[in-house]
Amino acid sequence: MDLLLDENRPETCGALGLECGACVENAAKSVARICFGLQPRNLQQIFFNLYPSPGCQPMARAFEAAYQESSGIPTPVRAAVAAA
Repeated sequence: MDLLLDENRPETCGALGLECGACVENAAKSVARICFGLQPRNLQQIFFNLYPSPGCQPMARAFEAAYQESSGIPTPVRAAVAAA
């Protein structure tokens, strides 16, 4: 697949037998090896540069989680606050 031809779409990847989760996880691990300590905003920018297709957007959180896990950064705990 030639990424320069904008073929980085779920349909194309699926046709080639690639799975979104594994692809995103591997990309996030690679980014974590070369860019330690990125902020979520920067991670989102990298994700959307790597995966510009709207079909890939749902995987943005998985990319961030895989990056944090690979870089040893603890995932922030999100607390739900009940309305009184």
